[in-house]
Amino acid sequence: MTEETLNSVAGTGGTSATTTTASTILPPRLVRSISSMEDELECSLHYLPKPLMREFGHVFNDEYLRFNDDDEDATMAAGGNNDNESSSGLRLLAIPTNQRAREDLVAVGDQIEEEKDRLLNVFLDFGKYICQALRSKGYWADYIDPCSGLPMISLNCNKVYSEVDGMECLLNYKAYNAGFCKILMHPKWGSAVYPATIFAHAPPEVVRNLIESLPLGSESK
Repeated sequence: MTEETLNSVAGTGGTSATTTTASTILPPRLVRSISSMEDELECSLHYLPKPLMREFGHVFNDEYLRFNDDDEDATMAAGGNNDNESSSGLRLLAIPTNQRAREDLVAVGDQIEEEKDRLLNVFLDFGKYICQALRSKGYWADYIDPCSGLPMISLNCNKVYSEVDGMECLLNYKAYNAGFCKILMHPKWGSAVYPATIFAHAPPEVVRNLIESLPLGSESK
């Protein structure tokens, strides 16, 4: 499969007008959530670029290799092969998701916390569904807890993944610093966005087909 280039025009939100990334397999699309047809997630599929490979290794170590028990992949990972190819077609992949929040999540208050809880539950259901579907086929998959930044399935991993850095790397979305916090800016939704990521070690076509099987959201039809 050839790697595609994503070109999308940004809407309001104060971000760059053009988003490009060479890691994209499937460009961002809105899909229905697993738990409710009223909720939607923006998701896309990407190869892991070199900067994110380092972050992935920091967070997961070699958990995906233990799951697949693939010595060839282990050798390649140790050699720092950015393509992360194997004869079995397995690749390290990222599925970044973003949800449009009903509130500006930079604000504070009980209403904001309730909205974060709602968005969290939508993603946890989605991440669990995607990972179970892939793991049932014999492929490693895990998803990040947006609250802690830690993996949900690989419980022996204790390094935090930065969702904002990941969205900057994979989607070229912008961010700004607010005190000690880094705030993600979605090209259409601004800071009313809830980012969360799923990772997989699987053939790209398998993951792509899984995502494409999900019902499209209202704006994607």
